[in-house]
This record gives sequence, C-alpha cells and structure tokens, in this order.
Amino acid sequence: MKVVTFNIRCDYEQDEENSFCYRKPYILQKIVKESPDIICFQEVLPHVALWLKENLTDYNVVGCGRGKDLNDEQTAVAYRKVKFDLLGFLVFWLSKTPGVFGSRYENQSICPRTCTKVFLWSFEDKRLIRIYNTHLDHESKDARKSALRQILKTVRDDRCSYDAPAVIAGDFNACPDSPEMKVMNAAGEFVDLTGGTDGTFHDYGRQKAEKIDYIYGDSVLICQEVTIWDESWKGVYLSDHYPVCVRLKFAAEDKGES
Repeated sequence: MKVVTFNIRCDYEQDEENSFCYRKPYILQKIVKESPDIICFQEVLPHVALWLKENLTDYNVVGCGRGKDLNDEQTAVAYRKVKFDLLGFLVFWLSKTPGVFGSRYENQSICPRTCTKVFLWSFEDKRLIRIYNTHLDHESKDARKSALRQILKTVRDDRCSYDAPAVIAGDFNACPDSPEMKVMNAAGEFVDLTGGTDGTFHDYGRQKAEKIDYIYGDSVLICQEVTIWDESWKGVYLSDHYPVCVRLKFAAEDKGES
C-alpha cells in the first residue's frame, strides 16, 4: 500500500515557469508512473480539485474548501477505486468548534485550517485503515500545537468506533526539532514513517529543502520504503514541496478479522 503526502501548491498563476498550468503534465505523469494507492493533497483550490477529479480517473477524490462557504483550499484525499471502499469521510476544522465551517483558533493566521479523515476498507488486505490529512497554520506555533493535539484526540476517539490502523499525514509547517512536533513525538502509538528523510519544502529549488511534510503511522503499520519525489524537468518541479511516498503493510499479527 503506497501512501503519499503532496502539497500541490495553491494555483494563483504566481509561480512563473512553475505555475500550475506548466506542472500539470508532470504531476499526472508521476502519479501514473508511481500508481500510489492513497494521496493526501494540500493547498487544493476548487478548480484544482475539479482537475484532479477529471484527470485521476482511477481515483475518487474527496474533500471540501476550508472557508465558511466551503470554498478556498482543500486537504483533499484521493484513493484508488479498485483498491478501497469508502466507509466514512468527514472534514473538520482545526478550532474549538470543529464542526463550524471556516472556524479557527484565535491565535492563528486568518486562514482556517482543516483535517480530512477518510475511512477505507482495503479489498486486498480485508482491513480498515483510517487516513487523516491536514495542513497546519503557517504562522502560529501555538496554533500548530493545538491542532496536533486536536487531531490526536480525534484519532483516539475514532478508535472507539473503528479500532483500525491510522495514518496522519500532511504539511505540518514545522521542522522535526520544533516544539510543536514534540506533541506528535510524545504520542507513543505513532511513529514518523518519514523519519530520516531529507527536506521537503524547497521553494522550487531556490533554497535548501526543509522537512515540514510528514506521514505518521501507528505500530500496526510497517513501513517498507520511503521515497521523495524530487524530479524536475528543465527547472519545472512537481510543486514547491517534494511529495513524500511510503510503502506500508499491515503487521502480520494484525491480519485477523476484528
């Protein structure tokens, strides 16, 4: 099972030769070549969400905008239709009122932030897997801490209904040694499956890459391989972040029916 986190970069045609219109063919080419099973996208504007749905024909793409009107950026999740059934799907806001569209923490930027959770039944493994895809605030460390605590609580609460392996992925806007990442690292049941990898945010090659994109998994999941999609084509990149892909399998002792 291949899972990818991919900040696709919001498309306002602001990136010159790396604007989305020029990156499109390379994004499709890479996804077709790698054939990941689950892709956790961030910064997906409505027209980009439509493009993904029209072009990733082997996938279902689910998500909604973070604004009050459900417009603006999405933390969309794409999953292969032949590999999974969708058992549940919900977008919640990273705030004290997670069910209120467009809500946010008082100490964060003006941008609302969301987490998209998707519960998938694997036809091959005959197991349920829970995916949580997020994009944390870019300004406030305290907001990022609060958001991670909220996501972890949600994951644990969901386990009461669906006791299944969980993956938490996304753009956390925080380096591994930052105070906010201590929240994740203190969660004993989760491991950074991307640990040891090089940086991810590179601003289209203009800076040394910083690791701010992660895939965490619980102990039921075994990481067999981690790869960073760092290709470029004459200076055109997939995004200003390198997507990160992990290949996972369920631990042998967890293959029984629940």
